[in-house]
Amino acid sequence: DVTVERGGQKREMDSAQSSMRGALLLALFLVYVVMACQFESLAQPLVILVTVPLAAIGVVWVLLWFDIPVSIVVLIGLILLAGIVVNNAIVLVDRINQNRERGLRLREAVFEAGQTRLRPILMTATASVMGLLPMTGWLEAVPWIGSLGAGQGAEIRAPMAITVIAGLAVSTALTLIVIPVLYTASEAWLEKRATNEEPA
Repeated sequence: DVTVERGGQKREMDSAQSSMRGALLLALFLVYVVMACQFESLAQPLVILVTVPLAAIGVVWVLLWFDIPVSIVVLIGLILLAGIVVNNAIVLVDRINQNRERGLRLREAVFEAGQTRLRPILMTATASVMGLLPMTGWLEAVPWIGSLGAGQGAEIRAPMAITVIAGLAVSTALTLIVIPVLYTASEAWLEKRATNEEPA
């Protein structure tokens, strides 16, 4: 009749991590609601939210590579990613919708959006990554720049910066391939379904 419980800092860490997971789910839900209102569609925001699991691929890989434990700081980085990585897909899907309103066919609209939005997507992702690099501590040897990420608590902030950089880099690369494919497949399926449901 003896029970063993972990208390103290371990209990507080578990409680904080569960709260952060709830905050991450709430952030994803709010992002979905805002996009559903903006696009006036329930399917397109789901296509856009695929970028979050794509970002998670990069996060898991880099955490394993550098042997970084999942902590509160890493979870904060994931919450940041939930809001950042969807921007690339929003820019892409919005351009596709504009092309279709102009009368372009589905494939033509997707190809044109990919060509015209490639540079802005790469520029914004590169700017975000470059801005976070000093926080990682990898640039300590570089004059002037290395001191930007130094100071008290620098080693605590590094996992968050590494998480965001890895997730954003992988998500950007995969978004340019996966999102157009998913958009084309979902819209083609919806058009086919609408055609079949029309009365003869």
